[in-house]
Amino acid sequence: MNLMDRFVKRKTPPSDIDLDDLPWDPAERKSILSYHPNQRDEVRRKYLIRGPFQPRGHNFKQTRIGGVLRRFNLKWFDKYDWVEYSVEKEKAFCLCCYLFRDQAQNQGGSDSFLTTGFCGWNKGLDQHVGTDVNSFHNNAKRKCDYLMRQGQSIKHALHKQSDVVKNDYRIRLNASIDVSRHLLHQGLPFRGHDESDESANRGNFLELLKYTAVQNEGVRKVVLNNAPKNNQMTSPPIQKDIVNCFAEEVIKSIIEEIDNDVFGLLVDESADVSDKEQMAVVFRFVDKYGIVKERFVGIIHVKDTSSLSLKYAIDSLFAKYGLSLKKVRGQGYDGASNMKGEFNGLRSLILKESSSAYYVHCFAHQLQLVVMAVAKKHFEVGEFFDMISLLLNVVGASCKRKDMIREAYRQKVEEGISNGEIKTGSGLNQEISLQRPGNTRWGSHYKTLLRLVELFFPVVKVLEYIQDEGVDSTKRQQAYGILKYFHTFDFVFYLQLMLFVLGLTDNLSKALQRKDQDILNAISLVESTKSQLQKLRDDGWDAFMAEVSSFCEQNDIGMLIMEEEFVDPRRPRKRTGITNMHHYKVDCFYSVLDMQLQEFNDRFDEVNSELLVCTSSLSPIDSFRQFDKSLLKRLAEFYPEDFDFMERKSLDHHLDIYLDNVQKDERFTALKSLSDLARVMVETRKHLSHPLVYRLLKLSLVLPVATATVERCFSAMTFVKTTLRNRIGDVFLSDCLICFIEKQDTEERHLKTTSLEIEGIYKKTKAETPSIVVTYTRRSVLQKAVIAHPTDFRPTNPGNSPGVGHSHGRH
Repeated sequence: MNLMDRFVKRKTPPSDIDLDDLPWDPAERKSILSYHPNQRDEVRRKYLIRGPFQPRGHNFKQTRIGGVLRRFNLKWFDKYDWVEYSVEKEKAFCLCCYLFRDQAQNQGGSDSFLTTGFCGWNKGLDQHVGTDVNSFHNNAKRKCDYLMRQGQSIKHALHKQSDVVKNDYRIRLNASIDVSRHLLHQGLPFRGHDESDESANRGNFLELLKYTAVQNEGVRKVVLNNAPKNNQMTSPPIQKDIVNCFAEEVIKSIIEEIDNDVFGLLVDESADVSDKEQMAVVFRFVDKYGIVKERFVGIIHVKDTSSLSLKYAIDSLFAKYGLSLKKVRGQGYDGASNMKGEFNGLRSLILKESSSAYYVHCFAHQLQLVVMAVAKKHFEVGEFFDMISLLLNVVGASCKRKDMIREAYRQKVEEGISNGEIKTGSGLNQEISLQRPGNTRWGSHYKTLLRLVELFFPVVKVLEYIQDEGVDSTKRQQAYGILKYFHTFDFVFYLQLMLFVLGLTDNLSKALQRKDQDILNAISLVESTKSQLQKLRDDGWDAFMAEVSSFCEQNDIGMLIMEEEFVDPRRPRKRTGITNMHHYKVDCFYSVLDMQLQEFNDRFDEVNSELLVCTSSLSPIDSFRQFDKSLLKRLAEFYPEDFDFMERKSLDHHLDIYLDNVQKDERFTALKSLSDLARVMVETRKHLSHPLVYRLLKLSLVLPVATATVERCFSAMTFVKTTLRNRIGDVFLSDCLICFIEKQDTEERHLKTTSLEIEGIYKKTKAETPSIVVTYTRRSVLQKAVIAHPTDFRPTNPGNSPGVGHSHGRH
């Protein structure tokens, strides 16, 4: 290689690396020497700020050593601040040695802690440290300390400033935090198109900060133009850091609530407004108060929706927060093949790592498929919904037609009020319009039909107007066809039939979308809905026909004589040989309901699964009438990682004591669900007296019922990422969604704040300089990491300015 080649190679700039995407598991990291020399310190600092990878909730693998089963000791995480554990290799590693390994090999067992991993659990980890102060490990640890040299950090530089400067900085930072929190809770954008000082609308963040300054003299003196030019705390990177730290605090609280316990995993994917596939992740768990919770932990951008890509994204998320898939005890998806596939789906990939992560198909999705997809298989019902869809296209095609419906409805209400037929009062007689149903919006078809009944007269008036005076000939023909269909007996019959069916299932749909709904109660509601459908089929004909007759009479629609011969409108000249009664009662009424009942039995197969049959024995209804000790012992066998051999044996006696204890306690007599049972057991502290039974109860409660929480996350995404904000980054989008969806947690943490103290700690960095981190001092504990921002420490006036943050002008 000639001199020029060497010079060019030496001057080659390093490739860009994403510091937030560095591998978490030590077994997946590449050598630190493989990074460009100009990037190594940056990578090292990122790993040191992040800290060693310590999956405390992981179920460490046992290895037979010397005839004894041994494994990694969880206490070593607290004893050694450098030790890491690889979930992939089930071995220990050293973070300091990885970051500063020398060229020499095999010094103090360094290679085993660097490349192959250490698994000699009978020897302990002290031998790696060594007794010599200049050992390989001690030298590496000193280099880590030098890199993060506290004496030259912003923390020390900031503490050298006067109390006045510190107080001004605290006020300035508080103002930025309050503004960010308000915008996050409302789902509002931060930045504006033009944020210059001359702009009349500089964006929500700056405008709200300006308004805060106007209302508070103390804030006005230290923010915006009155702040040091390099410490205004308003730049976009600082805004993102504030949001990121709020999100990290929320996630931290969720992880603390899980407390290394078992939990369920709910996953779904959907495209955002910029057509990027996003995967939302929700955890379902039982907190320390015995309350079932479903908490959103973020969205992840996936380049494709294959099961391997989704699994990789979940692995990355779990590694980031030190979680283990071995703690997953339930999976909930929407039923897509890439999710629920028994051989190559995400379900099967997770089952390979956690054999007790039982899959439950989302009940709400199944209900939607049962009610709508099956109903549309009936020819006349399918035709009915096609006409409803056509109606919405014709009537809802212009604002003028919608206004005509509203005006006609207003006139009808005023006429009813003057005649005394309609009552008045607060909240009554609100302005309404037709709602367009959606296949993924559960219950929307029922609302559409209810609105159609209520607005039937105004809708007919608008259709008549379009038919007579419409400009578009196509719309006029469509309006004519809809009017003709609306004045037939078939329309009224199927309208009332679907109102009956959808009305019976609407309560079930709403109940399934509750976050604290347990699977036993959901199954009970499914069974109740099936019995109501069966009752409607057996005894509901007369009541149903009374509704049909009443609607026809109110709207001047002709009734059919049921004893006459049925005329098929598709073949009117061909004799059918059956009466109208037979056709509408047997071929339509019975047929649709039988299809519904059959589909209920086929799709909700979880009802018949052995796991849920065993779980039903925990039900507290009717003073634990369904309690069966043999089934509960069988239930424990479904979870071999949670109940060892001795615990399964002792469970026999524990169950007898538990049943006798709770049946004699009046506080357990009126319980209706597993959720209530868990809550009362914690309130009465019986979860400490019967830990094995409570463990069974938690395992049953983490089984997911529906993915409604995940669907709500996608609904929230449409607020946060809009067509005007379609360039928002993936990390910032996830942080905003966490704060927006889990706003109650953010609000509670903010209200607990008593003061803000400035403390420089190494938590987060994007460059080769330390971070300034402001921590919340709470009434109970010091919660770290509310604000973190990397910055060059170059104060414009070292004597008066803390020199923290970037000026708005630099960005």
